[in-house]
Amino acid sequence: MSFASTRRFVVALSLAALFAPAAHAADITFAVKNSHPNAMRLELYSQDRDYVWPGDGKDFYLDDGETKQIPLSCDEGESICYGAWVDGDEETYWGVGPGNTEKCDDCCYTCSGGETEEIELVP
Repeated sequence: MSFASTRRFVVALSLAALFAPAAHAADITFAVKNSHPNAMRLELYSQDRDYVWPGDGKDFYLDDGETKQIPLSCDEGESICYGAWVDGDEETYWGVGPGNTEKCDDCCYTCSGGETEEIELVP
């Protein structure tokens, strides 16, 4: 391949990478209130990719009566569902539950910036 051909190839490859569709980062804050008399554990699950917040085998902890603002970075348009459960009792859960295994009607939000309405976890 000549120098000119190599250069055209590199330029074409660079342009392809420049115009390739990419996921744009966005931020969303989940506002969650624990109105249960016991402490809770909470995770946030992407429905569009294999990703969990906070990840690394950890979860968010909410004392009874505590309200927590949970900011996270996500892909624009990504669907994120919450799963919460009573600390020490995974059979008492909200949303998609521990491990993102349950169905829910209104526990998912679209990553598009801003903040969710307050999600109140009640007994």
